[in-house]
Amino acid sequence: MDTKKWRSVAVKIDTYNIIKALCDKKYRAPAAFITKLVDEYVNFQATKNKQTVEVYIKNLLNEKK
Repeated sequence: MDTKKWRSVAVKIDTYNIIKALCDKKYRAPAAFITKLVDEYVNFQATKNKQTVEVYIKNLLNEKK
């Protein structure tokens, strides 16, 4: 696996079971479901902060440095 492209994360087993059940219901892979959740949250926060998604992400990633 290309470690520059992919990362693993640990979640509580209860959370994993919920994600897996939601994915089974919507015919998605867990990774695709997590990506969807993150995209929706970023859109929500950008709107809340009256910023474009691109500006919000840029600011968010710059805060990390």
